Amino acid sequence: MKVFTRWFGFRFAPDSIPAHLRRDPLAVVSSLIIMIMILSAIFAPLLTSRAAEGLGEPNPSEKLAPPSAAHIFGADHLGRDLYARVLFGGRTALGMGFLIVFGAVLIGAPLGAIAGYFGGWLDEVIMRVTDVALAFPPLLLAIAIASALGPNLTNAAIAIALTWWPWYTRIVRAQALALRERPFIEAAHVIGVGNFTIIARHILPNVLSPVIVQATLDLGSAILTAAALSFLGLGVQPPTPDWGQMVSTGRIYFPQRWWYVTFPGTAIFIATMAFNLLGDSVQDANK
Repeated sequence: MKVFTRWFGFRFAPDSIPAHLRRDPLAVVSSLIIMIMILSAIFAPLLTSRAAEGLGEPNPSEKLAPPSAAHIFGADHLGRDLYARVLFGGRTALGMGFLIVFGAVLIGAPLGAIAGYFGGWLDEVIMRVTDVALAFPPLLLAIAIASALGPNLTNAAIAIALTWWPWYTRIVRAQALALRERPFIEAAHVIGVGNFTIIARHILPNVLSPVIVQATLDLGSAILTAAALSFLGLGVQPPTPDWGQMVSTGRIYFPQRWWYVTFPGTAIFIATMAFNLLGDSVQDANK
């Protein structure tokens, strides 16, 4: 099997890449970008000699230093190296993205499975609550919840997850309505398996495919929404590195200190674009 390239010491061969990805160059590129961003976030302390500044330690003597050999992305208003801040900010952004989507799935998927499996009045109650939740603009509702809970990383993730679960409820309910009529579900009833055991062991595992597709599509939006809350001061708080927070502070110095907003803003754009492209590819592959 012929090896065509190497990344970070790993060998990638054509046969190891799914066929639909080989036909979609953008999916390959977006996957590599996501992999690079994840590895950069994990190994951030090894990729910069200014890890302390990346974590928030000030360096006043280099306040707002422009991009140079010493600071390839420049420095912020406290003299901290922006390259280090962006690397460590990747941990926050990607972690928030995965946490938000996981929370939304954790709330929405079981509710959708219960509504679709049991039907009747329980289905009506769950779906009417879902409709009410969908009636509010998600970002405005997230801002309201984050304001009520207080500004920090955990509360921001909870606020966004509480506005995104309805989509997963609708997706899983539609699948559960079809699955409950399948012979293997009826067979489980006949042998005396309990309803909630059927939901946990037979319904939820069989609805993973559309849920994964939706989750992949949502990751980019989750990163962008979390950055928006931090930009408004309702998300991650200083000195924790966060891309949205950096853009919010850097706009004060723009355009004279253009680098302050450019590099964290570019990181948000690249992460969102990569996850959206990957999500589109996954969606096409599952049609």
